[in-house]
Amino acid sequence: MENSSGIRASLAGRYATALFALATENKAIDAVETSLATLGQAMTESDDLTALTSSPVLSRADAGKAIAATSKSLQLDELTGNVLGVLAANRRLDQIPALIRAFTTLSSGHRGEVTAEVTSAHPLDDAQVEALKMQLKKRVGSDVSVSTSVDPSILGGLVVKIGSQMIDSSIKTRLNTLSQAMKG
Repeated sequence: MENSSGIRASLAGRYATALFALATENKAIDAVETSLATLGQAMTESDDLTALTSSPVLSRADAGKAIAATSKSLQLDELTGNVLGVLAANRRLDQIPALIRAFTTLSSGHRGEVTAEVTSAHPLDDAQVEALKMQLKKRVGSDVSVSTSVDPSILGGLVVKIGSQMIDSSIKTRLNTLSQAMKG
């Protein structure tokens, strides 16, 4: 598990820590986690939402209105919606992906799980994710929650990050290693 003080040191980590404290106080950790997962999925599927969160020209008021409408349409819980409003007011919507990762790490740690960030060249199906969780559980000795992302540039294989540990079995890395070995 990532060091929780390391999480709090980043800007997104401070927002995630505050959101986690509110979620704990309101017994809403699962609801917030579900909302953040929904938001993260929407960001990967919507170029408009990605543009909204990264646009430097959008006024604070317009960003606030747009993120409130997004929260409502995605049916996000109230706490998550409120934090997104604060992010919009502070021109920090670009911190959403990091906030999601930090909150997931905090909630996994709360449940006694370890979080693994897995990058693959193609989307993993549910069976593959479950098989990966089982393999990682054997390796680390505790339950593992998996956060997946897709990066076609790795060509194939997986890159798995668990805390400060990284397992890189991507074809891209293997080809680079082979290329370096051939150069002598």
